[in-house]
Amino acid sequence: MKAGVGRIDAKFAALKEEGRAALGVFITAGDPDARTSAAILKGLPGAGADMVEFGMPFTDPMADGPAIQEASQRALKAGMTLKGTLALVREFREGDQTTPIILMGYYNPIYAYGVDAFITDALDAGADGLIVVDLPPEEDDELCIPALKRGLGFIRLATPTTDDKRLPKVLTNTAGFVYYVSIAGITGTASASSDMITGAVGRLKRHTDLPVCVGFGIKTADQAADVARVADGAIVGTAVVNAIKESLTGEDGATDATVSDTLAFVKALADGVRGARA
Repeated sequence: MKAGVGRIDAKFAALKEEGRAALGVFITAGDPDARTSAAILKGLPGAGADMVEFGMPFTDPMADGPAIQEASQRALKAGMTLKGTLALVREFREGDQTTPIILMGYYNPIYAYGVDAFITDALDAGADGLIVVDLPPEEDDELCIPALKRGLGFIRLATPTTDDKRLPKVLTNTAGFVYYVSIAGITGTASASSDMITGAVGRLKRHTDLPVCVGFGIKTADQAADVARVADGAIVGTAVVNAIKESLTGEDGATDATVSDTLAFVKALADGVRGARA
């Protein structure tokens, strides 16, 4: 089975044959605890997630809104580390060799871990790509290029403020897919209109042959379906993280409903995406 960026490419090729867009789901590793997080992660493909963005908990996730910040805090409080995050990926890979996993987070923990060691361990665990939101293209030598040389895809973010002059720089060394951030600002706040997303996806596709996935601001199955009609993938993060939070005890502990409620919400999103082009 292909691994690394090849697994991402294979997934999008298969979905193109099916004639539908991908559903990408973000969760934070270790939220609310390692055991529950592992159960949610293992259940995502069966609930309809085509790929997973697995958040690496960090104390200062500056691009993320309150919900994902709180998820990071819950995970860190429960003892999750970068090494623990990779262990969860490795455990997932024991039962699933086809679903791409994209590690999403910030450079500081990776730098502290050691870039070469991190790339080696991430690939060995079964990760396929990276989204590191605080490393711009000007810093590609830090992590992006070493990762790409080893087959670990580096997925770049494009935003409403990324103009045609800037786009070629952003797309250089990008692999797997392009992540279009549909709003200007942090995760979990506003939602972009369908017309704005349609225009943005069309503009990106004039600059790249890579799949274009849209995230930030998708909260419902209907919104995911709207995105899936025009983009190659819809990515949902804050709404899934909120589904986890709503199932917890007052002390942020998991309940009997945490896994089932979260996966039920993901299934509703997946049904929306799958019905978008029917």
